[in-house]
Amino acid sequence: MTGAWGNEMNTILNFKRILCPVAESHEVDEGLKYAIALARSYGASLLVLTCVEESSTIGSDSVAAIRATINKAVEHSFVSSPGIGHTAPLAWESIVTESHRPAESIKQRAETLDIDLIVMSSRRRPYAAALLGSTAEAVARTAPCPVLVTRFEGRHQASAIGNFEFKKLLVASDFSSDSELALRYGLSLAQEYQSELHLLHILTNSKAGDDDIAWTSQNAEGPYHEAARKLHQSVPAEAQLWCEVTHSIREGRAYREIVSYAVEHEIDLICIGAHGQGFRLGRLLGSNADRVLRESPCPVLVARPSAGKVHATHQEGKR
Repeated sequence: MTGAWGNEMNTILNFKRILCPVAESHEVDEGLKYAIALARSYGASLLVLTCVEESSTIGSDSVAAIRATINKAVEHSFVSSPGIGHTAPLAWESIVTESHRPAESIKQRAETLDIDLIVMSSRRRPYAAALLGSTAEAVARTAPCPVLVTRFEGRHQASAIGNFEFKKLLVASDFSSDSELALRYGLSLAQEYQSELHLLHILTNSKAGDDDIAWTSQNAEGPYHEAARKLHQSVPAEAQLWCEVTHSIREGRAYREIVSYAVEHEIDLICIGAHGQGFRLGRLLGSNADRVLRESPCPVLVARPSAGKVHATHQEGKR
């Protein structure tokens, strides 16, 4: 790999400040457990944000009561998320803010607090609700940094997250700069958790008949061979020293193939670019990224540029 991008791929992205928006309730938040685990793994500071409806009656006593409730939830999550090989105390604080537009408040806090990653949970919603949006999807569209969205439902139950590790990561690539950024985050997590890294490219306009082809098929010609070569070249050679990489090409609708691949291979996290050629967010009838967020069987990391706020460390200094 050559050029400026090749030099960037020789560094591993790191998270220093993680923001986790949580609801004003006693319910254990799955996103909070992921945020705690990631903060411990990366040695990051954690900020837990709660947005409450603006009201003329809310005062310092109400804010204190809300903060106490959130602190209790965080402490409960500490017990159920003891961390893996991390004994140092986690630096964290809670923030309570009044707002009738939580997505906008989360975005503003992420900007002012120099956040590197937002981690939040979202309930699974039916396809019929595609036009209604949700706080998590709104944040994924506008945040100044990457957003990791988890689920209350699905294979990754909250009760099991205390000992979770990302064993299998899927990066959906369309060779855009945004999917390349998603790959950099995937590489960072793969190194941190010694994960399997799956790279998937979807051919949406090909007329070839095969459903799947590995990059090692040297005799293949045309779009399959070109895409396979690009996938292979996108990963630094040294990454093979600390993670197993699988390259796959499929044909069809991108979001369907991404979700199907995640189900078939029991993927623990999908990394996807926010503005790729085929994954653009915010179209009227939804997009591949929107649909992956709604239908994924596992958490989804929407990779967004962090305007220079992401910290990078060289691979040799990571471990």
